[in-house]
Amino acid sequence: MPIITENTRRFIHEHRLEDVRHLALQAAKYPEVDMPLALTQISGWQTLKDKVPTWAACDEILYPPHLSLEQCSSELTARYKASVLESKEGKRDTLADLTGGFGIDCAFLSTLFRQAAYVERQETLCDIARHNFPALGLHHITIHPTESATYLQEMPPVDWIFIDPARRDGQGGKVVAISDCEPDVAALEELLLAKSRQVLVKLSPMLDLVQALHDLRHVAEAHIVAVANECKELLLALSKDNNVQPDGVPVHCVNLGTTQPPLTFTRRAEQEAVCPYADIPGTFLYEPNAALLKAGAFRTLAYIYNMVKLHPNSHLYTSNTWTPDFPGRAFRIEGWCGFGKKEVKDLLGGVKQANLTVRNFPASVGELRKRLKLAEGGDTYLFATTIGERKILIRCRKQ
Repeated sequence: MPIITENTRRFIHEHRLEDVRHLALQAAKYPEVDMPLALTQISGWQTLKDKVPTWAACDEILYPPHLSLEQCSSELTARYKASVLESKEGKRDTLADLTGGFGIDCAFLSTLFRQAAYVERQETLCDIARHNFPALGLHHITIHPTESATYLQEMPPVDWIFIDPARRDGQGGKVVAISDCEPDVAALEELLLAKSRQVLVKLSPMLDLVQALHDLRHVAEAHIVAVANECKELLLALSKDNNVQPDGVPVHCVNLGTTQPPLTFTRRAEQEAVCPYADIPGTFLYEPNAALLKAGAFRTLAYIYNMVKLHPNSHLYTSNTWTPDFPGRAFRIEGWCGFGKKEVKDLLGGVKQANLTVRNFPASVGELRKRLKLAEGGDTYLFATTIGERKILIRCRKQ
C-alpha cells in the first residue's frame, strides 16, 4: 500500500488540474514529493472526476495505474446495475463480486446488501480496495485476494453474484467473445448458479447479443446500456429458475445521460412486428440511439412508434407526425434528392458546412464529405442513405 506523505498529498491537491506530462518534466523541482505516486494519483483523479464524481469528491481515494481504470464502470452505469438488482424480487443479503477490479461496481452494488465480498487476483488492487471502501463508508465489504474461479469453488452460497470477466488476452490485446474472456462465464455458468440463484454478468458492448443469448443457457433478461449515445455495456441477468428460450428473453435498451425513454423488446417480437417501408421521406426523420442499433430493435421501433422505415438495412425512420419521445435523434426534413450533380447542388444551396451521416450507403463519411466539398459542423444535417432501390441525400435540421 503506497504511503502518501503530507508533501505529496499537498502537491496532488494543488496540481491535479495540470497536465501530468508537464508535471513529470518538473520532478527535479520537488525532491520532497513522491512524483511517480503523485502523477498516478493526479492522472487517476483526472480520469474519474467526471466518470465517477462521487469518488472524485472524496480526497482519500487512492487510484491505481491507468490500465486498471480502462475497464472500470462509470458511476452512471454502476448505479444502473444497482437498479437492475433492486428491481428483482428475492433476498438481498449477501453479494459476491468475483472480478472486483478498481471496485466501482462492487461499491455501488454493495449498498443494497448487508455483506459483500470483493474478489480480485491483483494484490495491488486489493490493497487499494482495503483503503478506499472504508474511506467511502463501506465497512461491510470483505477483500479476497485470489482467482475468481478458485473463490467460486470454495465460497458459501450468496444471494447475488456479479462478474465482469477481463477482456484482454495474454498479450494485452482486447477480446470480445465470452469464451475468450477470463474467466469464461459460459464454462462456469452451472457453478455460478449453484452458488447463487441470480447472477449479473457484464460483457463487452461489442459482443453480438444473439450469440450471447445462445452461449449462456440461463439468461433471464439482457440490458444494453449506452451513455450519451455510446454503447458501454452488455449486461446479462442469469437466473437458476429461468427456462425462457433465447428469442423470448426481454432485452432492455437504455441511453443513460439523456431523457430518452428505455425500450424493452424480445427477439421473437422483433421478428413478428409489422414494419412498413417508405417510398419517399416524410416530414420528420428519426435515427435510433446506439443501444437500439446494437440490440437490433428495428421492426419493433416502426411498430411501437407508428413509423415507416426507409429500407430494411438503413435503420432510419420517417413520419409525417412529430414524435417527441422517440429514443434517438430527431430531425425535420428540409429536402431530399438523388445524387445527380445538379439536384445535389440545388439541395445544398451553397451550404459549405454540415454534419454528415451515412446509413446503408456505399461510401464513407470521409469520402462523401470530400465529394460534396463540405466542412464538418454547423446546423445542417445530411443523411446519405438508401430508400427502396434509390441512393438519396436528405437535408435536415435538428428538432
